[in-house]
Amino acid sequence: MIDELEALAASAEQRLMAATDLDGVAALDAELLGKKSQLSAAKKKLGTLEPEERKAAGRAVNEIRQAIEAGISAARQRLSAAARQIQYDAERLDLSERLGEIRRGSLHLNTQARDRLEDVFVSMGYTIAEGPEVETAWYNFEALNIPEWHPARGSFDTIFVDLGEPEEVMLRSHTSPVQIRTMENTEPPIYIVAPGRTFRTDTADATHLPAFNQIEGLVVDRGITLGDLAGTIEEFVHAFFGGEVKTRLRPSYFPFTEPSAEFDISRPDGSWLELGGCGVVHPNVLANCGIDPEEWQGFAFGFGIDRLAVMRYELDDIRELVNNDVRFLRQF
Repeated sequence: MIDELEALAASAEQRLMAATDLDGVAALDAELLGKKSQLSAAKKKLGTLEPEERKAAGRAVNEIRQAIEAGISAARQRLSAAARQIQYDAERLDLSERLGEIRRGSLHLNTQARDRLEDVFVSMGYTIAEGPEVETAWYNFEALNIPEWHPARGSFDTIFVDLGEPEEVMLRSHTSPVQIRTMENTEPPIYIVAPGRTFRTDTADATHLPAFNQIEGLVVDRGITLGDLAGTIEEFVHAFFGGEVKTRLRPSYFPFTEPSAEFDISRPDGSWLELGGCGVVHPNVLANCGIDPEEWQGFAFGFGIDRLAVMRYELDDIRELVNNDVRFLRQF
């Protein structure tokens, strides 16, 4: 009897290893372990054997049953894994397929100009400062030596935001509020540039936009003079436009600087082009920010990034920067 069971176990192992699908394993499970199986018949015969022989045969029946059950489980795991792999292979998507040429985008002209400006000033030792686009009258005007009665305040064409009392709130008309916030919260010496969007009630035309980009610079240190400002502007212009471009300062007026100037750059045809405004920081502005003007001096400058992009890429109309015409933007 034991010899028959061992032969059954060997045969079962071979047949299970040769099974090719789960249905075949299920059929072998019923054949080898079911009520009509050879193993079940052997178990019934145990009662007819002598006690000693019955003990050995019973042990053999249990061991062979466990071996067959383990073989069936292993066969099911093997065939289930193979079936899953076949399904995965059939449902797999080839995501590497490319349909024609993919045209990659590029940075907008304003972004290109801003990134280049930031790189130039960072290389000169400045850090980048930013601030909110919605400001109070204190930061947009009053701390900059432009009180409510000042006639220059009306020339900014400010866009106001109605938030009610107690403060007058507006979209910032320049990035100078970033200078004020920096001076209020930073001990001198200060060397920053403040790029960002600004807003005025200008009507869009070839040279104006109601929402435009500015970059302003601020230096506060001991012994700062107008000569430091002139040298900084010349260094920046040479780094950005090239060494052949010349600069000049023309007297002007701004409430927040004294003395004040406009700075121009030379054109290839020998004419001059206004780039922006600048000057020595007014002592009142320093005092408004808690900085002693007797100990510290400074200079500031500012110009439009959009206009600078227009000059650099020789555009005829500044509105091209906001028209979102892909045919235009793809050229850059």
